[in-house]
Amino acid sequence: MTSTARKVTANISLTLDGRYNGPGGPSDLSAIVPYATTDVARDHLTRIWESATTALLGRRNAEGFLGYWPSVAADDNADPRDRGYAKWLVDTEKVVLSTTLAEAPWERARVVNAPAADVVADLQSTGEGDILVNSSASIIKALLAADLLDRLYLMICPEIAGGGERLFDDGLPGSKWKLTYQEVGELGEMAVVYDRAR
Repeated sequence: MTSTARKVTANISLTLDGRYNGPGGPSDLSAIVPYATTDVARDHLTRIWESATTALLGRRNAEGFLGYWPSVAADDNADPRDRGYAKWLVDTEKVVLSTTLAEAPWERARVVNAPAADVVADLQSTGEGDILVNSSASIIKALLAADLLDRLYLMICPEIAGGGERLFDDGLPGSKWKLTYQEVGELGEMAVVYDRAR
């Protein structure tokens, strides 16, 4: 594989017990949502997209984001950090990994039915800027398994969900990470950035 300047980054919010949703399933974000609109979370949101030129999304997030973020991009009263992210998401190249979608749910998006590692290798061979895996846990897990992530943007929410899906499954290859940024908010939420130490 040829070396590239394109970093592969991933953003996700987790509970203290490492879960990205609660025991109620994919839509159970009750342990995460209360921390999503804090200053620390909004500043973190800005950090994740500033150097990214491609958003890599799973189908569920692509469809969910489409129902929310375009209206934020057009809302003059929205927090400027939310608007900045929303405008970036609407305008940037989006690659949606799906085995079921026939056509892209967004403008400036394309659907790809291929393994995440292959898609990332293809994206790294063209273009520039970071490739951001945007809160899509299934893709993040696949890229962790293939050791293809260069940076992790994590929001740690100070709650134990007690059930739900975990990001770090058993069986991942061991890896070392360097903490390059951390910030703690008033509610105890923590924004951290880890870079892969290779």
